[in-house]
Amino acid sequence: MALFSFSVSPWEIILRGSLVFLLLFCIFRFVLRRDVGNLGIGDFLFVVIVADASQNAMSGDAKTFLDGALLVATLLGWNLLFDYLGYRFPIVRRFTESSSMMLVSNGEIQWRNLRREWITKEELMSKLREEGLEHMDEVKEMRLEPDGRISVIRLSA
Repeated sequence: MALFSFSVSPWEIILRGSLVFLLLFCIFRFVLRRDVGNLGIGDFLFVVIVADASQNAMSGDAKTFLDGALLVATLLGWNLLFDYLGYRFPIVRRFTESSSMMLVSNGEIQWRNLRREWITKEELMSKLREEGLEHMDEVKEMRLEPDGRISVIRLSA
């Protein structure tokens, strides 16, 4: 019945899972903001790590079923805790979710913000064309949203 016992200390599994989750959360939150897409950072991270942890548990790399199950439960716990705390406390939300960033204001490109997020003028113009606009002077605001999408608000005619 080695399948239903721990091959490593449960506390070591919890600590390792927690450290990996927190490290990857910070990387996704502060470095890969515009590449995440429509999923929340925590959700995307959770899917990636759980997929790996589950694969290890199924293939035997984690040694036993309980090793893998505890790791998945630890990751789920961190994800739920971050979601709950972000929902409940605005100060936590400022850490767990990025705010929107102005890219164009009243037709003027905010170059500093584009450089900060490594967005090229070509990418900006591509988004403009997707919205059916030809010139920046038709734009009231373009923002990089927390989920990585770029939103466009047209000037009123």
